[in-house]
Amino acid sequence: MRTVVVCGNPKAGSRTLTAAVTTAELLAQAPVDQVVDVTTLGPGLLGWGDPTVQQAVADVASADLLVVASPTFKATYTGLLKLFLDQFAGGEGLRGVTAVPLMLGAAPGHALAADLLLKPVLSELGAAVPSPGLYLIDREAEAQGADTPALAAYVERWGATVRATASAGRGPRATWASSRTS
Repeated sequence: MRTVVVCGNPKAGSRTLTAAVTTAELLAQAPVDQVVDVTTLGPGLLGWGDPTVQQAVADVASADLLVVASPTFKATYTGLLKLFLDQFAGGEGLRGVTAVPLMLGAAPGHALAADLLLKPVLSELGAAVPSPGLYLIDREAEAQGADTPALAAYVERWGATVRATASAGRGPRATWASSRTS
């Protein structure tokens, strides 16, 4: 199973990224194959056709299991992550990919953000999202890592379902970015 992490935190190497990698490794029961730290893609995200961004899109579209992570900004995921997700063809860009939406925040007040805001976008792009989104308190995730109670409970409850869906796939994969030119 090919496992990929996408992190939409504007800070490279963030605790969001660390939590996403930990989550992906626990869900897959194996090391992550690739990490796309979106902030490293730079200004190529602002248009269409940048080769580095196109390669990142192709790499993400080839995942069996994808963890998409963002800190909670203004009660939703970051604009940086939105710029990256806009590069995928609607309904097709993540076909065959099993995705897990993950969001981190400072307090439980935005605990539904992963389900209400990030999960629908991943579904719209064609991903299978067989489990609820995961919300972690950022300081707890940083301090406790794989032992974070919310993460451990999530993996216990949803790990087998996510792995089974990722192993089954959902038909041919999209390997190209959106053809929009504007």
